[in-house]
Amino acid sequence: MSSVYEVAFGHETLSIETGKLAEQANGSVVVRYGDVMMLVTVCAAQSAREGVDFLPLTVDLEERLYAAGRIPGSFFRREGRPGPDAIIASRLIDRPLRPLFPKGLRNEVQILVTMLSVDHINPPETLSLIGASAALTISDIPFNGIVGACRIGYVNGEYVVNPTYEQLDQSSLNLMVAGTTDAVMMIESESSDDIDEEMILEGVQLAQKYIQEVVQIQESMKAQIGMEKFEFQSALDVDEALVEQVAGLADNKLEEIIDAGQAKGERNSELSRLEKSIKDQLGDETNGADLAVAFDKRLKKVIRERILEHGRRPDGRGLKEIRPITSDINVLPRAHGSGLFKRGQTQVLTVCTLGSLSMVQKLDTLSPNDTKRYIHHYNFPPYSTGEVKRVGTGRREIGHGALAERALVSVIPDEDEFPYTIRLVSECLSSNGSTSMASTCGSTLAMMNAGVPIKKPVSGIAMGLIKGDGDNFVVLSDIQGIEDFMGDMDFKVTGTRDGVTAVQLDIKVGGITTDIMRQALAQAKEGRLFIMDEMLKGIGDGNAEVSKYAPKFFRTKVPVDKIGGIIGPGGKNIRFLQERFSVSINVDDDGTVTVGSNDEADAQAALDHVNGMVEEAVIGKIYDGKVTRIMTFGAFVEILPGKEGLVHISEIAVTRIGAVEDELSEGDEVTVMVADIDNLGRINLSRRVVLEDGTLDDVKARSRTVQRNRDSRGPRSGGRPNRY
Repeated sequence: MSSVYEVAFGHETLSIETGKLAEQANGSVVVRYGDVMMLVTVCAAQSAREGVDFLPLTVDLEERLYAAGRIPGSFFRREGRPGPDAIIASRLIDRPLRPLFPKGLRNEVQILVTMLSVDHINPPETLSLIGASAALTISDIPFNGIVGACRIGYVNGEYVVNPTYEQLDQSSLNLMVAGTTDAVMMIESESSDDIDEEMILEGVQLAQKYIQEVVQIQESMKAQIGMEKFEFQSALDVDEALVEQVAGLADNKLEEIIDAGQAKGERNSELSRLEKSIKDQLGDETNGADLAVAFDKRLKKVIRERILEHGRRPDGRGLKEIRPITSDINVLPRAHGSGLFKRGQTQVLTVCTLGSLSMVQKLDTLSPNDTKRYIHHYNFPPYSTGEVKRVGTGRREIGHGALAERALVSVIPDEDEFPYTIRLVSECLSSNGSTSMASTCGSTLAMMNAGVPIKKPVSGIAMGLIKGDGDNFVVLSDIQGIEDFMGDMDFKVTGTRDGVTAVQLDIKVGGITTDIMRQALAQAKEGRLFIMDEMLKGIGDGNAEVSKYAPKFFRTKVPVDKIGGIIGPGGKNIRFLQERFSVSINVDDDGTVTVGSNDEADAQAALDHVNGMVEEAVIGKIYDGKVTRIMTFGAFVEILPGKEGLVHISEIAVTRIGAVEDELSEGDEVTVMVADIDNLGRINLSRRVVLEDGTLDDVKARSRTVQRNRDSRGPRSGGRPNRY
């Protein structure tokens, strides 16, 4: 039986319907907001997946282009692998939900969001997260919380709840918040202007009010139609006696290893040896999986207690201390720009490549945006962690690249100022905490080196959290890998000297308070500015000009009604120009023409040719042209690119000539005057009047004399007419 739950949510009504579609799923709902509609289903295996030490949760957002009334542009006309937008949306769903599953659950859980309808008015991401929470809440899958989500914009000095795409284009803030009734689970933020930390906090608090209303609706659903949760065997259920045995054998050695301040690889090796030694001491009768759980529990407890009670971090740093930083530019000799950033054991090389506007990325998604001019790609090869794994682009790479892209998009120069497509590639060479923030720093260096006139440099930092009993907590600046793994929060903040450009908050507990966020943001600002000072040492303001290896671009604006003439039938004219001058040419619908080439002279010559193609010949104006064709009655001369005129045989020389070839040959450079343009647009030229240093009146007078002489002779009998 179908049930519908509704709540006012911003400028539209949020509707959650269940019991109508996908009845065999553990839980399913249809979420609607305006004309955005999606089906969200959740399913779970009834038994644990063997051999895993994590929750095997998968989230997939399935883009169906029929939702926007479109047919896929691929050869097969079928949706293929999920694109970056779908992957990022799936991660947005995963991140706030994962911490709310029981810690020891190892049953496979799958969340599928199928887009049924989009209206290109309302963004769907918050709705899919709400739908996933609602489907889990009413299902029999163990789940320890209810999550709501809300997007906040800032337009004309006022916050906007659930802004439309149009409002987001005008907004200086794009803030997405997910949370429970009284705590924040996730933040995703992007700013087009310098937003201060307090504005972000105010936006989060506003979002929380609407999140509470969405949570209340789900609580009503749970009370009325929710199923009883199935029982499962927790993978973390180990005998406490074993935990105590491990503690007795390991604690002193654990503290010794942690206090040594070793590099990541050496520390991990020492910990592995210690775990093996304990297993040998306890004998073969001890279950290896239980021992691993007990050892991890004790290690986590020791590290957290030392930070909480003594302020002692694994590498010996203070709570706010940043790891040593080095940076360099122009690392690669032929790249357009390159920047190498190293912080502790995390090292990232970012390479900047500049291309023509024809190289913009074309998007085939449900988003109203169909192209992207600034592209950031992130690679995380296995050698960066000293491991052997399959090489490929996974969800981590897509998500981290998107975060670094959001961090920098607000400082990218406008297309009118810098007519380039910009691609950044961040290669993670070594990883020990927050490679995405290192990618942000390396990208700033690479663009400065490439001569990209960014508005301001951007740096980034990752903050951590160790939460104790009650209100006891410690915020850590610049977390390394073990602090991320053992801690409760990964809070990434990027920005310029004047404000925040992007925020990404992920937590591993049941939520954090505004007080924790306020301290984390303040501490992040202090650390971010320190990192910026360190990374820019010796770099200066970057290059004022683009690399000599980068293409050079020139722009002009032509009348819209002239675009067809530049492109030509089937693109004939533009292909000819690109081949003739070895350039790339991009023509926009508004008449903007961009010409690019690695040779500046070729680009300028092509641009001059384009300008000439749209220039109109002026009667009485003198032009330097080239003879293109010789006829018995005269010569055709190109006076402007693509524009020819006829110099009649009587207008070629001062005195009468017997044949055109007596004076002119194809390819000759001649100076002519436009004598007339008839009603069909045909151009008549005179070389004689230029040789005589005459005027337009002289041409007209001679033309009248020639016409009278023709009239007196009467009509010609046969022969070729004196017209073209």
